[in-house]
Amino acid sequence: MLRAAALGLGLAATPVLAQEAMRPGIVQSEILTVEIDRLYAESDFGKEVSKLLEETGTAIAAENRRIEAELTAEEKSLTEKRRTMDATAFRKLADAFDTKVQELRDAQDSKARTLGNLSEERRRAFISQAEPVLADLMRDAGASVILDQRTVFLSTNAIDITETAISRMNEVLPKPDPLPDLTSTPNAQVPVSPDTPPKP
Repeated sequence: MLRAAALGLGLAATPVLAQEAMRPGIVQSEILTVEIDRLYAESDFGKEVSKLLEETGTAIAAENRRIEAELTAEEKSLTEKRRTMDATAFRKLADAFDTKVQELRDAQDSKARTLGNLSEERRRAFISQAEPVLADLMRDAGASVILDQRTVFLSTNAIDITETAISRMNEVLPKPDPLPDLTSTPNAQVPVSPDTPPKP
C-alpha cells in the first residue's frame, strides 16, 4: 500500500508542477499543507510577540530575585528582634511576615499565569487573522482543503504553503500591541516593615 501511495504522489507531481507555471507564486493542488507552529513562530508578528514575552518574563524573574532578597533581609532582621521582644509581640510580627510572604508568592505566581495566558491569547489572535489569508491562498491554488502538516503522514513539499503564508501574513498584520506591565503591582513594590503591626 505504501508503494502504491508513493507512486500516486509521483504521478500527481507532474500536473501540479505544470499548473504552477500557469499561476505563478503558488502551487496548484486540490490539497495544501501548512506548518501552523512555524507559520506563527517565523512570522514578524510571532517573532515580536516572542520578544515581548521574553522581555516580560525576564523582568518578572528579576523582580522575583529582588523580592526574595528583600524577604531574606527582613527575615534576618525579624530573627534578631526575637531575642529582645515579648513573645506575643514577636508572634504578631512573625504572623504578619508569613502573610506578606504568601501574598507576594501568590502575586508572582499570578503574574506567571497571566504571562502564559497572554501568550496563548496572542497565538489565538494570530491564527484567527491567518484564516482569511489561508483561505485566499486556498482559492489561488484551486484547493479544497488545507491540512496541518502535523497530521499528514506523507506529502510532497510542493503543496506546502507555509513560506508563502508567512510572507502574506507579514504584509497584512500590524505589529502586536505591547504587553501590559506585570511588574508594577504595588504589593510587590512596597515592602512592609517588620516593625509594622498587623492590621486588625
